[in-house]
Amino acid sequence: MVLWAEGTPMYKLLTAASLILACTGAAAAPVQPIAALDVPRYMGTWYEIAKYPNYFQRKCVGNTTANYALQPDKTVQVTNRCDTGPGVTISATAEGRQIGGATSPKLEVRFAPAWLSFLPMVWADYWVIDLDEQYQLAAVSEPKREYLWILSRTPTVEPQAYAALLARLEKQGYSLQKLVNTPQAAKQ
Repeated sequence: MVLWAEGTPMYKLLTAASLILACTGAAAAPVQPIAALDVPRYMGTWYEIAKYPNYFQRKCVGNTTANYALQPDKTVQVTNRCDTGPGVTISATAEGRQIGGATSPKLEVRFAPAWLSFLPMVWADYWVIDLDEQYQLAAVSEPKREYLWILSRTPTVEPQAYAALLARLEKQGYSLQKLVNTPQAAKQ
């Protein structure tokens, strides 16, 4: 008697397991960054519209921004700011570097001191995975999909553009349920 013949409990179990593996395999497709990034054009201030919650931003309650400035040595100075309470703003400065060619959308950032830059573990992946043609709305992540940021050149985003971005992120395997909106208020 063959235990995995069609119609047997073992056959049904193997079929169900195959379907589960096929579905999880599709969700685990590699993260696809954009085709090319014009790094000088990407520089400037970006407002955080939403993110996956993370440990290093646990104190941030709103008005989160990132400012990118290209340095003479082609590295990028990254300055992140956020409010932690009424009238209290904190900031962190990092160094970024492009990985690959001149138009590579893959960067790495390091918030650790420069003297530790030789250690691979102090560099975090920063992949631009979605970016509109006008460089006004972007999504940034990394290969494991543990982190996700939606950034805009303005504190608010047009709802149709945002919905279209979310649909593209979902197709890339990102859970929209994990996204948390970031309050952006006008500064006085």
